[in-house]
Amino acid sequence: MHVSALQTLADPTRFHIVEVLRGGECSVNDIVEKFEIDQSGVSRHLRVLQEAGFVEVRPDGQKRFYSLRPEPFQDMEAWLRGYLQLWEGRLDKLGEVLARKREARAATQHKRKSVRRKGHE
Repeated sequence: MHVSALQTLADPTRFHIVEVLRGGECSVNDIVEKFEIDQSGVSRHLRVLQEAGFVEVRPDGQKRFYSLRPEPFQDMEAWLRGYLQLWEGRLDKLGEVLARKREARAATQHKRKSVRRKGHE
């Protein structure tokens, strides 16, 4: 995955456009209705998303319909999977350490209870 993909989605308006397109294909006017910017502004953001490979356009007469392309998201998922594996490994190790500490604490408490019982006998 390229840093430019993250930079493309870092813009809040473009990110929101991607979120809108998750619901399916939309015309420019459909997207404009969800924003407080004019049609030319939305069109500029759509062009950036298209150039970055996130969206594709389907002309239909005078209208243009935009939809998400799966490939860049699949690339991002593969890239993130590497980090997920890293963190899962670390979390597994942390879980093992915590389990050992719990077991040690339980053993210590059991010994204390045994000592108290013997002291009362």
